[in-house]
Amino acid sequence: MPTNPASSESAASPASLPREIGLMGSVVIVIGTIIGSGIFLVPHNVARQVGSVQALYWVWIVGGVLALAGALSLAELGAAMPEAGGIYVYLREAYGKLAAFLFGWASLLVIDAGSAATLAVAFGIYSATFAPLTAAGQKLIAVAVIAVLTFINILGVKKGTAVQGIFTIAKLAGLALIAACAIFIRKTSPLAGTHPLPTFHTSVGSFGVALVGVLWAYQGWHQLSYNAGEIKNPSRTLPIGFLLGTLIVIGAYLGANAAYLRVMSLGALAEHQRVAATTMNLLIGPGGAVFVSALILCSIFGALNGTLLTSSRVYYAMARDRVFFESVSRLHPRYQTPTGALVTLGVWSSVLALSGSFEQLYTYVVFTMWVFSGAAIFAVIVLRRRRPDLRRPYRVPAYPFLPLAFILIAAAIVINTVVSRPLESLGGLGIVLTGIPLYLAWNRWAGRRMGAGV
Repeated sequence: MPTNPASSESAASPASLPREIGLMGSVVIVIGTIIGSGIFLVPHNVARQVGSVQALYWVWIVGGVLALAGALSLAELGAAMPEAGGIYVYLREAYGKLAAFLFGWASLLVIDAGSAATLAVAFGIYSATFAPLTAAGQKLIAVAVIAVLTFINILGVKKGTAVQGIFTIAKLAGLALIAACAIFIRKTSPLAGTHPLPTFHTSVGSFGVALVGVLWAYQGWHQLSYNAGEIKNPSRTLPIGFLLGTLIVIGAYLGANAAYLRVMSLGALAEHQRVAATTMNLLIGPGGAVFVSALILCSIFGALNGTLLTSSRVYYAMARDRVFFESVSRLHPRYQTPTGALVTLGVWSSVLALSGSFEQLYTYVVFTMWVFSGAAIFAVIVLRRRRPDLRRPYRVPAYPFLPLAFILIAAAIVINTVVSRPLESLGGLGIVLTGIPLYLAWNRWAGRRMGAGV
């Protein structure tokens, strides 16, 4: 059984993160980290893969149920081991420190830092809607928004959670306004498509392709687990936060699709990529597209804040386990936030955003997130067998079927990616595996420091 001497030290250490996130904070973290730009773009891709409106709705429902299955499974692990780091901690306890380190390494190198960089770059691009910006100006905006949100999160987890709450409410209100306009602004008939549907009949294959896109729109369902060490009463708050947050997102996504389809036919939805902007432009004119750009900016800002607020805790946990720089585990003396981890993530995300070179790496490595997600959910089963005595104040319902459903889908996505994009998959795996010599070198260096009494 993997042992973790550092975890017991962390629990007793006075430098542990304070528990200041309540139920509402947990819910807005779930919602805010999931809803980014996906709901404004992905419905177009789904419409191109399905042959009917009913199939379109089913894709979004199945994607939501799978995200919920993963979230409720993680909630069992988080309630049993309420430590900062989330998936990192669960991989460490189920498979050992090397597996956990590789996840943390991939997260910092590309997955979460690349996600933050992508969101920041998108923020700069959409900012050009409201002010003339050169390409260099857009990149400066991207770096500036990372810096501002990093600073806010250093000022305290309550402030970071408050920002998350404000922008989560703003994006939900914006989606509700789109739905209200679609319901109450009368149109004679939905906009028709000018070409036949790309997919006449939904097959298992086309449904699966559409589902991959929808699961991308649901990405972020796992990130609340990273903050488990800061959640009040985690045995109760984590499961409820995951459940309510994910259900609200499912409802918001289904409502948004209903609004789009009230204004456009399925064929038109398949032809217009920026579906939200097209919908509002049809309903209220050019001002509608400007409104959607502002809404996307709010959505991106909140998702970026959520990424910094949550992902930084993974690197904090790594440093606590002495497999990363010790300075990354230090807390701000006044605000009790992981300043080193936040600055590390903020600086590296800014470098990626400025260079633009992260895009290819991100394509290579993002599929490995499904490997780690599947392994984390499988840890529910592993630890039930290996550590039956572990106190579990919450247990995932419909065990083992709910975790297994997620694991099978994750495995299918990984296998399909390996078959369809073997070079990219091998490249991504190679990037992750570069962490092995780093881990071994770090352990040797840390051992020498401890032996020398440093």
